Amino acid sequence: MIDFRLTEEQERIRRLAHEFAEREIRPVAAHYDETEEMPWPVMEKAARVGLTSFQYPEEYGGGGMTSALVACLVAEELAWGCLGIATAIAGAGLAAVPIMLAGTPEQKARYLPRFCNGVYLGSFALTEPEAGSDAASLRTTAVRQGDRYILNGQKRFITHGGIADLYVIFATVAPGTGHRGITAFIVEKGTPGLSAGKKEKKMGMRASHTGDVILEDVEVPVENRLGEEGQGFYIAMQSFEHTRPMVAAMAVGVARAAYEYALQYARERVQFGKPIITKQAIRFLLADMATEIDAARLLAWRAAWMVDQGMPANVTASMAKAFAADAAMRITTDAVQILGGYGYMREYPVEKWMRDAKILQIVEGTSQIQRVVISQMLAMGME
Repeated sequence: MIDFRLTEEQERIRRLAHEFAEREIRPVAAHYDETEEMPWPVMEKAARVGLTSFQYPEEYGGGGMTSALVACLVAEELAWGCLGIATAIAGAGLAAVPIMLAGTPEQKARYLPRFCNGVYLGSFALTEPEAGSDAASLRTTAVRQGDRYILNGQKRFITHGGIADLYVIFATVAPGTGHRGITAFIVEKGTPGLSAGKKEKKMGMRASHTGDVILEDVEVPVENRLGEEGQGFYIAMQSFEHTRPMVAAMAVGVARAAYEYALQYARERVQFGKPIITKQAIRFLLADMATEIDAARLLAWRAAWMVDQGMPANVTASMAKAFAADAAMRITTDAVQILGGYGYMREYPVEKWMRDAKILQIVEGTSQIQRVVISQMLAMGME
């Protein structure tokens, strides 16, 4: 029997995240969007109430709520507050995902507790200047020399790139072999040869730090290899099964924020002697917005549920991510339209939500790449 009711524990963490977003994120969202600074004070508060550690097993000091569905509940509420700040908070665990999936017991015991003790930034470094959607063409190399690897290359558009405490770096041990040579490595901040490149100035999601990572003869011990040689591409794709539903949930949060604001505005804005919500053109826009938000949330929840059941979720995660991201872009655009000229002004938050929504169609694989994934699986009869 299908049951869409949240458990008491799930509802408790969702409510905690919503109240935190309302109290701590929304009042400062415009400030961090304007300054493009990392929201350190907000992140420290999030850590104190458990919003950065709830998803880790209790044996490592976490909250024990390891469910992908719970991560979606929290992500939606934080993104409702501000996508950039939500990404700064949730993105802190990006390096932890592949470690949880593919790490040895020793690696998990060494690194996961760090994510449960205050603000500790992780980074998932896959994208490069010449390897975006085509991740298998990455050029960062890893050459084994005895009991260590020497990494050289450059990573681009990396969340927390250059400021993270811990990186999972993807490099190839066999250039020219595509995905077969890709291998993952755990690299700590301060490792000689690891440095920060430029920080990006973005259209939206400005409270989240995005930057380059430079690797120049970075020595990584063999024990910091994640999985075996050649397993890196699989580890990255498996990680996406866990993170794409969460990105979809963030898209729902942004879309919901814009919809709620537009709905309230339509009830209050009077034109031609009546509130504009009495006009069919506005009512139909709002009806479509509400429907798409609900559909996107259900897709995200289904993908997360499949992850929690240990089922293959590649297709469903891509469906959720593509649909939710595209819906968020449409909904935030329509919210601006409902507010008219006011919607275009920075005094009102809908223009920010519209700018933020765009990145959701790009990050974690573009909407077009999601369709490539979906169509390939369908062609192979793996729907």
